[in-house]
Amino acid sequence: MKKRVLMKRGLALTLSAAVMFSASGCGSSKGSSADDSGSGKTGTLRVAIWDNNQLAGLQEVADDWAKESGWQVEFTVMDWDSYWTMLEAGVSGGEMPDVFWMHSNNAAKYMGADVLLDLNDYIENDDSIDMDNYFEGITDLYTLDDTHYALPKDHDTIAVIYNKAIFDKYGVEYPTEDWTWEDFAAIAQEISDKGAADGVYGTYCRSNSHQDTWYNIIYSYGGKVITDDKKASGYDDPATIEAMKFVVDKILPSCPTPDSMASTGADTMFQSGLVGMICQGSWMVNSFYTADNADDYAWVMMPYADVNGNGQCDSGERCSIYNGLGWSIYSGTKNADAAWSLISHFAGKEGQTKQSELGVTMAGYIGCSEPFADAFEGMDVSPFVDIEEQGTLIFRPYSKSTAIWEDDASMALVDAWNAPDTMEDVLKQIAADMNKTLAEE
Repeated sequence: MKKRVLMKRGLALTLSAAVMFSASGCGSSKGSSADDSGSGKTGTLRVAIWDNNQLAGLQEVADDWAKESGWQVEFTVMDWDSYWTMLEAGVSGGEMPDVFWMHSNNAAKYMGADVLLDLNDYIENDDSIDMDNYFEGITDLYTLDDTHYALPKDHDTIAVIYNKAIFDKYGVEYPTEDWTWEDFAAIAQEISDKGAADGVYGTYCRSNSHQDTWYNIIYSYGGKVITDDKKASGYDDPATIEAMKFVVDKILPSCPTPDSMASTGADTMFQSGLVGMICQGSWMVNSFYTADNADDYAWVMMPYADVNGNGQCDSGERCSIYNGLGWSIYSGTKNADAAWSLISHFAGKEGQTKQSELGVTMAGYIGCSEPFADAFEGMDVSPFVDIEEQGTLIFRPYSKSTAIWEDDASMALVDAWNAPDTMEDVLKQIAADMNKTLAEE
């Protein structure tokens, strides 16, 4: 089939909005080209993001605001690594956008570095913003010492995407929402067995497939990655160990080799027809919706872990890790009032609803994500929304040093991926190392 347009409303991607930062194109460390401090002037606000899939929809939401405010919004799309390099340089006096995304991996670092604008007064004086309307985990993430440093942009959930053509070829029944993780493993193994001669595997899971795969399994089994007070690791919790042993004993055998997964991503293998199903986040829907073989793809809700063996999904047994980005303002911008007006529009009920309607992402504003399920004509993505009612949402594990201990854990787990019998020992060592990192926060 031909590649589809981004969403059913047919948004056109404005290439001019996708400029990269440069000395002439970014603006100075003081922000954009006009001063809004009571002067009534207008100008251009510069906004930095790292996901080109969201650009067209966000531009449309921003254009609505621009028509009312008289300001223009210029987006810069960078890759993930370049984005954080840019912000790090900005801390040292480099060039900065007026508005930019914040992420759970790095929020604590920037909230404590005088880089993000204190939003408390703006929130208090804006009747359209009530922080109780947002997912608590996201609000808490971007709050330090009772100071808000970002407005919730969105939230995401996890579902399973499967290739109907592969299932049909090998005579495997499609999964349904009442399946368990044991069912998931059995289906994956059946595909691997029947597809062996063709080099087709059942699923994909590597050591850094945390939010989209094995974090969900850990919490469905009753385990944890970090304690609720964020002071200790949960990797040595018995339920965590049980869950991760399940991963290497039951799921890994139906995956490509660890070496091949290390060199090729899940999405690439899936869209190449080499893998029957993968777990993936709602932020990736458009990548599959616009794929050449999109008609072969279908989504299903995450499996549950029948921990008590009663044959039904009880509370806490079907989990989806969720996360959410935040809209932050550079503390040194010359256009703080205009920047606030923009992110208030992005984060307000109207902007959040439109974001969902356009299929950009699900909303950070509670109750505004239903339209996302209908945003992709011909592809049913309702499992991402349905799990909010039929499962348990767990906020992505984090602390001040997430980027350190999460990467350390992923690297350490490579040993267990290559030698599954060592999983328990590896997890206990991860826990010990993580506890040391947490103690230094």
